[in-house]
Amino acid sequence: MTDTPVADALAAFRASASPWLALPFFTDGQADAVAARVDARIAAGARVLPAPDRIFHALAETPLRNVQAVILGQDPYPTPGDANGLAFSFVGSGRLPASLKAILAEAGSDPAAGGDLSAWARQGVLLLNSALTVEAAKAGAHLRYGWAALTDQAVSAVSARSEPAVFLLWGTQARARAALIDASRHGVFESGHPSPLNRARDFPGSDPFGRANRWLLEHGRRPIDWRLG
Repeated sequence: MTDTPVADALAAFRASASPWLALPFFTDGQADAVAARVDARIAAGARVLPAPDRIFHALAETPLRNVQAVILGQDPYPTPGDANGLAFSFVGSGRLPASLKAILAEAGSDPAAGGDLSAWARQGVLLLNSALTVEAAKAGAHLRYGWAALTDQAVSAVSARSEPAVFLLWGTQARARAALIDASRHGVFESGHPSPLNRARDFPGSDPFGRANRWLLEHGRRPIDWRLG
């Protein structure tokens, strides 16, 4: 591994010529500043997750032109091997996280099929965290490192397109971004967070995936197959 793995990952993403690179985050130095800050933590001995080649995976897997739906998470799972750069997606060998179990139950997906949400991303579901990195065993460690500007700009970019999309906003942090979305042209479906720590229990039964697909069909877009496996 080089001395600047996150900066190297950023350089590799820039070489991809992704349309997301037009966001101010990538053009005005914000991305470089965040990468330098995370690389400094790595140099200090912190174990940063996910692997560098997965940090920008959500944007690489779902180009702006392909976005049909947006799901926002907080940050990657802080256990090594669990995260693959997509919000809520789980590729670890242990039990599925409780929040993901609740999500899959609403999606009508068999938990036995696993928790890798790559199939959603390939269908145009942007699975974007508020922070693209985290430190092992330190959930939320990088939430104030500057990544949030990227999430805000990505949401605004999808909202600014002429093509309609649906936004599934779960929990206080995600719902705060509803202000960035033109609800006259896009579907916005809010609910509580799927975490069992959500005492209101207002995620189960909210039918986010059924509501999203009905909206997409009504607006001339193809529905998403939310079942895994």
